[in-house]
Amino acid sequence: MPVTLQQVDQAAWEADAQVRLDLARIYADAPAERLPLPVDEFIRDHLTSGHLFSCARFNDRLLGAVAVKPYQDAWWLSNLCVRRTTRRRGVGSRLLALVSESAHAEGRRLYADSAHLPVADQMLLARLGYRLTQDGDYFELDLSPRGGQQ
Repeated sequence: MPVTLQQVDQAAWEADAQVRLDLARIYADAPAERLPLPVDEFIRDHLTSGHLFSCARFNDRLLGAVAVKPYQDAWWLSNLCVRRTTRRRGVGSRLLALVSESAHAEGRRLYADSAHLPVADQMLLARLGYRLTQDGDYFELDLSPRGGQQ
């Protein structure tokens, strides 16, 4: 499945009705415990705070998304979700790999807070090379050449 990365910020959200529809559908498919707020409020609050969504795009549709909070030289990832109809096909893994490539190109580190991550997400992150910090507060992906990512 040739999935590409699309960054959705406030401007992209406002400019494209299909992006608004797709992103809302992605998070509407999320189990209720994955979102801290109702879908529309979650998306609006995230974008109006200056954050963005990194999305998996296939055939002019968004299939998955992860919320991204840029902070200094890092991106904090949360709320990964893939449309129910395309789950278990590698979309989430591909999305996180594309986010990793983009972060590396921008010289950013990647983190994911471990406090609210379901076990399945923790396993996915570990499989993709993220490591739980010694204190267990968050997962970190080492993007340096030494860390195994390129």
